[in-house]
Amino acid sequence: MNKTILITASILGVTGIILGAFGAHLLKELISVEAQQTFETGVRYQMYHAIFLLFVGNSVLIRQRAKKQIYFLTLLGIILFSGSIYGLATNVLTTFDFKMIGFITPIGGLLLIVSWIIIFINFLKMKS
Repeated sequence: MNKTILITASILGVTGIILGAFGAHLLKELISVEAQQTFETGVRYQMYHAIFLLFVGNSVLIRQRAKKQIYFLTLLGIILFSGSIYGLATNVLTTFDFKMIGFITPIGGLLLIVSWIIIFINFLKMKS
């Protein structure tokens, strides 16, 4: 499981950097400043959670069961949260109306919060 978590973290990190560069350079002329800031929020949260998964995958302080839960919640959370933000920010460039599925953004955020709560509980249960 650790290897899977670390590989996923690396992929999220690489794609976060690519999307950040894409947003900063190529989207600048195509979307509003507000939409650029929204896109940047998606990138920022993706990168935060890539680093979070690097920590989880490398930690011996987190039980395997908790790692598995954190991994799946974080991955799904990033897909729903950042993914929907990318769609909403670039909505004017597509024929699909991402506003119709905008309700999944807070669901993704909730999954990310739950993954942090699981790691918190795991640390509370640790023996000194």
